[in-house]
Amino acid sequence: MNKNRAGKYIKQLAGYSAFIPNSLPPTPIIKYDGELRNLLSEADRALAKLDGITTVLPNPELFVAMYVKKEALLSSQIEGTQASLEGILRFEANLAPSEDINEIKEVVNYIKAMNYGINRLRSLPMFLRLIKEMHKNLIEGTRGTHKTPGKFRKTQNWIGPLGASLNEAVFISPPPDKVMDLMSELEKFIHREDSIPPLIKIALIHAQFETIHPFLDGNGRSGRLLITFYLCWKEILTRPLLYLSFYLKKHRNEYYDWLMKVRLDGDWEGWLKFFLKGVIEVSREAADTAKEIVTLKESIIQKLIEKRVSSGYAIGLLNSLFSKPIITAQDTQKQLAIKSKDTVNQLIKKFEDMGVLKEISGKKRYKKYIFSDYVAIIKRGTEL
Repeated sequence: MNKNRAGKYIKQLAGYSAFIPNSLPPTPIIKYDGELRNLLSEADRALAKLDGITTVLPNPELFVAMYVKKEALLSSQIEGTQASLEGILRFEANLAPSEDINEIKEVVNYIKAMNYGINRLRSLPMFLRLIKEMHKNLIEGTRGTHKTPGKFRKTQNWIGPLGASLNEAVFISPPPDKVMDLMSELEKFIHREDSIPPLIKIALIHAQFETIHPFLDGNGRSGRLLITFYLCWKEILTRPLLYLSFYLKKHRNEYYDWLMKVRLDGDWEGWLKFFLKGVIEVSREAADTAKEIVTLKESIIQKLIEKRVSSGYAIGLLNSLFSKPIITAQDTQKQLAIKSKDTVNQLIKKFEDMGVLKEISGKKRYKKYIFSDYVAIIKRGTEL
């Protein structure tokens, strides 16, 4: 193994050694042994199957918003954020969450950054400006807001235990005067026409981004957002349904270890195999989850028919619950354009009697209800 294949440590004038990565693609070129080829083929198939599921979902956009929330939560949890899916939903429903509001805001900002980036990609390509804009959306208004949101760093940063000094760092990223050039090289690689398979290319891009560590804060979350942006930009995914952070959180230590093995040992192939295994596992899990959601919806519709609650309002309420699983009678009345308050209250009561909705506010007035079966499916893997 060529230990300088990914780059090398270079001593700085201040006395410490910082890692300077080589340009992509790696040299020597990636060696595609039998295992790597099989994993790539399997990952391509799994991802295509996941993307194809959106064509059979009755209302795919109703599910995408929840998938984005899940990825946002998982990616933030990798960095130590102690927020839950129900906490995010309660915050969005103007209910007092039991968790730290600052941590919830970090997840909400991730959702904002994801949606912003996906929308921008409809008219603009992947480029450094988008990465900076995405980072600004990610960081601004959170605990990292003083760390120059949307701007590449002008000071040295490093990776290590909480509160670790430069001398105690596990990894020291490139010095600030190298960041712009390194990011420009990465941008050229992103846009370069080559024969590198897209899943291999984004795995290389993600690892290189994390090594450059271009921002003072939010590099891990930004780098994971780039995975989704790239796959959507290349139209490998028509919607952001791949929550790879599910796998990276589950194997957090191994994830960090493989990034270090790339830097220290040049083991790009090992990292690629780890990454592709994640794409396979998460694509299958997400596809199974989508099927489970479809089954849940069909079973509720059947109950509505049996209970003779299958009016247009009932179906409208059910559809809305898949995008907003915490509701109030007031919101429902407005959304479904129901004139009578009694009609709304009776409809919600029928959903509550069937076990579809559960009251969670504990109030006599302005009650709030949760679609708990749906939330239980989505939140798997996000438990603290």
